[in-house]
Amino acid sequence: MTDLDQRLRTDIQRSGYYPDLVADALDTALGGESLQAYLVHHEATFDHDELRRHVTVLALTATRLIVGHTDEHPADEHHPVSFATASTEAVRLERVDSVVVTRVVSNPATHRPGGAAAEVVLTIGWGAVSRIELEPASCGDPACEADHGYTGTSSNDDLSVRVSQVADGGEVVEQALAFAATLSQATASRLR
Repeated sequence: MTDLDQRLRTDIQRSGYYPDLVADALDTALGGESLQAYLVHHEATFDHDELRRHVTVLALTATRLIVGHTDEHPADEHHPVSFATASTEAVRLERVDSVVVTRVVSNPATHRPGGAAAEVVLTIGWGAVSRIELEPASCGDPACEADHGYTGTSSNDDLSVRVSQVADGGEVVEQALAFAATLSQATASRLR
């Protein structure tokens, strides 16, 4: 086990969210490939009066992006006890066609290269999920009553992960930026 593998295991354990299940799902998806970078994001959300947890693990190998999600579910009419689901998707790097990094910085006038970001949103697209937003088209003439059809945009929106210093800590924000840089470099080298 490499140092990077050990750090990933430590971060999965630190999330405190079914670490053995998360690690098992990730091991299956990695299939023995060496890890080049990773990001672990634990998120808690409120659903009415219940706390729901979710963890996303992104792992990068030389050939693939592994996306893992683990969710917990309360008992219901079909399941007498609570349960968790862990799913992974392995995406070949040549399929990744967009890596979008949005940084939010406080006091941007004082920001210096390499300075801390308050928040980072990492959006990765590989064509599995597309979003189309349409609206009626117009010609700009307020008196025109002609039907100009529709206009809109289509975008890949397969995965978005938002981390912030307040919710996740500065270390996770830096980890997200480092993962994004490594993924961007890996996908750029595939285009050459």
